[in-house]
Amino acid sequence: MGFQASDLWRTPVLNPVNKKARSVPVFNPIDRHGRVFFFSWLGFMLAFWAWYTFPPLLPVTIKKDLNLTSEQVANSNIVSLTATLLVRFVAGPLCDLLGSRRVFSLILLVGAIPIGLAPLIKDATGLYIIRFFIGILGGAFVPCQVWCTGWFDKNVVGTANALSGGWGNAGGGITYFIMPAVYDSLVHRQGRTPSEAWRITFMVPLVCLIACGLGLWFLCDDTPMGNWDDRHAQVQHNLEEHGLPGDIVNVTGTVVDRVPSHVTAPDEEKTSPAADSTSDKEEVASSDDKKVHGFDHEADISRTEAIETAQGEIVVKPSLKEGLGVCFSLHGLFHVATYACSFGGELAINSILSSFFLKNFPYLGQTNASNYAAIFGFLNFITRPLGGVVGDLLYNNFGRSLWLKKAWIHVCGLLTGALLILIGFLDPHHLPTMVGLIVLMAVFHEAGNGANFALVPHVYPYANGILSGLTGAGGNLGGVIFAVVFRYMDGGTNYAKGFWVIGIIHIALNLAVCWIPPLPKGQIGGH
Repeated sequence: MGFQASDLWRTPVLNPVNKKARSVPVFNPIDRHGRVFFFSWLGFMLAFWAWYTFPPLLPVTIKKDLNLTSEQVANSNIVSLTATLLVRFVAGPLCDLLGSRRVFSLILLVGAIPIGLAPLIKDATGLYIIRFFIGILGGAFVPCQVWCTGWFDKNVVGTANALSGGWGNAGGGITYFIMPAVYDSLVHRQGRTPSEAWRITFMVPLVCLIACGLGLWFLCDDTPMGNWDDRHAQVQHNLEEHGLPGDIVNVTGTVVDRVPSHVTAPDEEKTSPAADSTSDKEEVASSDDKKVHGFDHEADISRTEAIETAQGEIVVKPSLKEGLGVCFSLHGLFHVATYACSFGGELAINSILSSFFLKNFPYLGQTNASNYAAIFGFLNFITRPLGGVVGDLLYNNFGRSLWLKKAWIHVCGLLTGALLILIGFLDPHHLPTMVGLIVLMAVFHEAGNGANFALVPHVYPYANGILSGLTGAGGNLGGVIFAVVFRYMDGGTNYAKGFWVIGIIHIALNLAVCWIPPLPKGQIGGH
C-alpha cells in the first residue's frame, strides 16, 4: 500500500512480530509511535542547536571578548567535534545494551551541564574545555536514529530516520538565527554589554535541553513492545499469538537457528531434496505463501518474513566479537566513508559558513552573515528527509532493491563533491550566486545523510546500535578531518580553498567504496 495523506496523523498499521509502525504519524504525538518520533527529532534538534551555540557569535563577539586569534577559533571547532566522535562510538553499543531511549535522555541531561557552565569562560583554554564537553550533545544523533529504527518498519525506516535526523540537523540553522537574535535583543533592548549578552544567551538552550531530556525519559517507551529488557520474550509471545509456536527467539538475547516444524526455512526450501517432486514443491510453496494474519491495526505478512524478522532483526546484547565484526567489516567501512563525507562535511561547513559569508561580504555584519549561514542548516527540514524518502521509494517500488538505496548514496556524494569544487574555485563575491550555489550543494550534501541512514537499518539489524554508532562516529571523524583542512588553509582564513579540497575527498572516497555490496552475504533479516 502506497503513501496516503492520512498516514501523517492516523494510528499506524504495525508489524505483528515486532510492533514497528508501517507509516510515520508525524502529526500525532498522542500515538505511541508518533510521540517517539516527536521526541526523537525534537531532542536531536535541541542537542544540535546547543552543540553549535558558539559559531554564530564566535567570529566577532566572542573572539573579541576572549582575545582569540583566527587559529584559536579554528582549533575550538576541531575540539568540539572530537568529543562527539568518542561519544557516538560509545553510544552505539550502549543503545544495544541499555536501550536508546535511556541513552538519548542521559546525553541531553549530561550535555546540559557544560552549556550551563559556558558563561564562565575567560580565555581560549576555557573555550576549548567547554566546547569539548558540549560536544557530548552531538552524540545524541546515534540514539535518535537507533530509537527511530526500533519503532518504524523497513518500508518507512529511511523516511523516519531522515525526518528525525533532518529536522534535528536543522538545529544548526536555528542556532545561527536564534543566538544572534537573543544577543542583539540583550544588547540593544536591555542595555547589556556584549560580554554579558553572549553569556546570557546560553541559558535559552540550557532550559530547553533539560525539559526535553526529562520529557523523553518519563513520557516515552523503550520499544513498541515495552521495556528494553523484555524485547526477546515479547517477540516470542507475539509469534505464538499469531500461530507460530516454537523456540525461535531465546529470551536471554541469543537468536537461535531453529524454526517451528510446520514452517519451512528459506534456505531449506532451496536445498531440500523433496523439492524435486511437484507435489512437494507445491507443499513448500503453500507453506511459504501462508500469511500471519495480524490483529486490529496490524499488517498481514508471510510466515517466512515473520521468522526472518524474529531471527535476524531483534537487537541482541552486544558482545566484543560482534562489535569487532561490525566495526571491521566492509559494510562498516562503506558507511563510515560515505557518512564521513556527507555529515562530516556538513559539520565542518556549519562551523565556518558565517565566517565565509562575512569574509566575502563584510558589509553584512555578524548578524546578517549568520542569517545567511542559517540557510544551510534550515534546509535540513527538507533535504535530509528527501534523501530518506527517495531511498524508501526506490526500495518499495523496485523490488525491495538495496543496491538502489546504495546507488542513491553515491549519487548524492559525487554531486556534492562536484558542487563543493565549483564553489571553491569560483569563491563567489556576488551574494545571490553564493547563496544559490550553497543551496544547490546543500540539497545533495544533506540528502546524502538521509540516504545513508535509509540503508543502515538493513545492514546489521541485530546490531543496529553498533553500526549506527560506528557510522555516526565516522561522520564526526569526517568533520574533524574537514575542520583540520579549513584550519590549515592559509591559517584558517581561505575558506574557498577548503571547499574544493574537501570536494575532491568526497569524490575519491565515494568511488573507493562503490563496489561494496549493500548487505553481508547470507544474512538473515534486513532484506
